[in-house]
Amino acid sequence: MVKLSVIVPFYNVQQYAPDTLKSLRANARADFEFILVDDCSRDETPDILARAERELPGAVYVRHEKNGGLATARNTGIDAARGEYLTFLDGDDWLAPGYYEQLLASIEDLGCDFVRTDHVQCTARARTIHRVPQGRRGVVMNPRDAILPADRSTSVDYAYAWAGIYHRRLVDRGLLHFTHGLRTAEDRPWIWKLHREAESFATVGLLGVFYRRGVASSLTQIGDVRQLDFIRAFDQVVAETAEDRDAEKLLPKAVRTYCAIISHHLGSIERFEPAVARKLKSMSAVALRRMPQDVLDDALDSMDIQRATRLRRLRRRPAATGVAA
Repeated sequence: MVKLSVIVPFYNVQQYAPDTLKSLRANARADFEFILVDDCSRDETPDILARAERELPGAVYVRHEKNGGLATARNTGIDAARGEYLTFLDGDDWLAPGYYEQLLASIEDLGCDFVRTDHVQCTARARTIHRVPQGRRGVVMNPRDAILPADRSTSVDYAYAWAGIYHRRLVDRGLLHFTHGLRTAEDRPWIWKLHREAESFATVGLLGVFYRRGVASSLTQIGDVRQLDFIRAFDQVVAETAEDRDAEKLLPKAVRTYCAIISHHLGSIERFEPAVARKLKSMSAVALRRMPQDVLDDALDSMDIQRATRLRRLRRRPAATGVAA
């Protein structure tokens, strides 16, 4: 029986894939499988993965004939996974040796639906520890209790899928798949759904994932139209949260976070291609008008002057024709 399935999407990461695969080898165990999903790479990544399928214990290689984005690639891995537990890694990141054995032990000891972990962010030569914004460690909690407060960073803002481990029962309940086709912010509707609908979780102070920040091919560094998928992602968060039994309590957090992300993108709009920048403004203005207006008013009142002014100005922007999220 497979104890742990590790789902690793790859897309045009020939420079980094060898390090990722080497770290997987240093985490291999007879009852672990590594599902390597190539999302129709156009560089040498497929050749690297084909070799890994032969040489890496537990490797399962799956190749997409059409690029579908990170969410779709992860879903392919989830559908192929046979493990009692699942976790994720991105194809340009890496792991400490023996990390997965410790991660598996943590969730088995705690007996909860999912466990979230800290990670190390790597930018050039700099290393920074990033912690789950949850003070209680090693204690099983109700995930819903970790969504609020609205005006502070909480567990739903720490959306990295690879910073944790998940029991198969979440797959069976339809809680682990991602929204098909999302090319950015795919973790946001996913983490919100987990925290609204799973029954138990915990955080642990375990470090072992090294997240490579600033990769040139990463969507966080590319200012093309794919970045605008964050609007579809947060529309989903707000719409699903509005249907929740605790919508009145939870919507202010969802709306305020959405506003903060819009403001963040507007604050660095110069990195977008000109046509995309115009579309960002138009789509964001429409998105603001779609939100529950009373909740939006309260969210803007709670934000700092600079962000609130930027968003109020955008909210008054005349609606453009033919703009869709």
